[in-house]
Amino acid sequence: MIENVMLLLKGTLSGRDINELIAQCHPLGMFKESTMRSIPTFESTPRGYQDLYQTVLVDTPVGPYFSLFLAETAGRGESSNVLEEVEIEIIKSSLIKYWIEDFGKYVECLGGETAQIMGDLLKVRADTNAINITLNSFGTPLNEPAMRASDRKRLYPALGHLYPAGTSMLADVGDEDELGRVLDLFPQYSSIWNVHSAGGSDGKSIDDAFYERDVQMLELAFEGQMHFGAFYAYVKLKEQEIRNLVWISECILQQQKEEIHKFVPVFSFNAPWRAGSKKHGR
Repeated sequence: MIENVMLLLKGTLSGRDINELIAQCHPLGMFKESTMRSIPTFESTPRGYQDLYQTVLVDTPVGPYFSLFLAETAGRGESSNVLEEVEIEIIKSSLIKYWIEDFGKYVECLGGETAQIMGDLLKVRADTNAINITLNSFGTPLNEPAMRASDRKRLYPALGHLYPAGTSMLADVGDEDELGRVLDLFPQYSSIWNVHSAGGSDGKSIDDAFYERDVQMLELAFEGQMHFGAFYAYVKLKEQEIRNLVWISECILQQQKEEIHKFVPVFSFNAPWRAGSKKHGR
C-alpha cells in the first residue's frame, strides 16, 4: 500500500496519466478504485498532504504511518513543499520505517518461532533500508553534514543487526569509502559491500547481492514448523520470481540472451549458497 500511494503521488507530480499509474500498482496493496483516483487530486502542499490523510488515508492500514510522519514533520516546524520530487522518497522511506518497526513489535508479541524467524527477516530488511538510504543519499542534500544526523538518521529503522551502533555510525558517513569501513565491521554485510566495491565486475550489483541474501533466508523460513513466517516468505519469493521473469523478458526483447542467466534462482540446486554443499556431496 505504501508503494502504491507513493507511486500515485510521484507519478502525478510528473504529469503521468492516472489510469497508467493505477495499472502499475501492486495488486496486494490496492484500495478501492475511488480511493486510488482521489489520492492524486490533492494539492502538492503541506496543507494538501494533511487533507489527503484526514480525508482519504485516515481509515486505511497506511493511515497510522502517515499520521506519525505528519506529527514528526509538524514537530520540526517544516513549511516546505513536502511533495517535491526529492521529498517523495523521504516520505516513502519514513513510512516504510514506521511499518518495519510496527511489524517488528507485532511479531515480537506473537512470540515463539514466528518471532524468531520473522524477527530475523525484518532485521535484515531494516538493515538493507539503512544501507540503501545511506548509499543513495550521496550527492543529495541528505548527505550534507547538517542533514546526516538529523533528517537522514531519522529514516533508519530502530531495528536490525546494525541498530543502534551501526546506524549511529552510518549517520556520520559522508562517502562510499566511509560506508565501506563501517560495513566491514559487520561480517554479514561486508561481503555484500564487496560486490558493490568491485563495480559489478562479475555482472552483479549490490541489489543482486541483497536479493540473493533475501532468497536464501526466505527459503530457510520453510525449514521451521508452526510459524507464520512461511506465508511472508512465500509472497516474497513469488515477488522474486516475477522479477526473474521480467529480467528474462527484457533480455529477450533487447536481444541480450547471454545475460538471461543473471537472475536470482528460487529453490534451485544451482543457487550460489548451495554450491558448497554440492561440491562436498551433501
